[in-house]
Amino acid sequence: MSSRHFLVTYFKVTYFEVTYGLNLREENRVKSKPAANAASDKRMFYNNEECPIRNVVAQIGDKWSVLVLFALVDGADRFNSLKSRVVGISQRMLTQTLRDLEREGYVSRTVYPEVPVKVEYELTDLGREIVKPLYQLVSWADTHHNEIRQARKAYDERVQ
Repeated sequence: MSSRHFLVTYFKVTYFEVTYGLNLREENRVKSKPAANAASDKRMFYNNEECPIRNVVAQIGDKWSVLVLFALVDGADRFNSLKSRVVGISQRMLTQTLRDLEREGYVSRTVYPEVPVKVEYELTDLGREIVKPLYQLVSWADTHHNEIRQARKAYDERVQ
């Protein structure tokens, strides 16, 4: 491999890893015979715990996590306040979502030794960091919501 090819390949891998959070390193690719078509040059995505898409994005891509993260952007909040602000979430689902977000390092849980016990949830530095690109996604979704709804409607009419 020439040094130019190495640098270009390294740049592509590093750029995509940083920009898209993809795990493109050679050691994470399947060693197989090249296909007869151009598809062999395309990136592979693996269904394993080392894949950042599966390992990270799956957690924040569920139904409630983004809403809970955005509810905490305003600052620390208590459970019942979060429950009333994230309309439609059940107590059980909010509990599970907060636990998952805490496990991932996006949310911290603080218990105050009072009677009754006071518990607050707030974003960690990592949580504040992930909200930034999520805000771009949410803004994009808001901007294109009508187009997406029209596409869904057109698809449903075609399929039926």
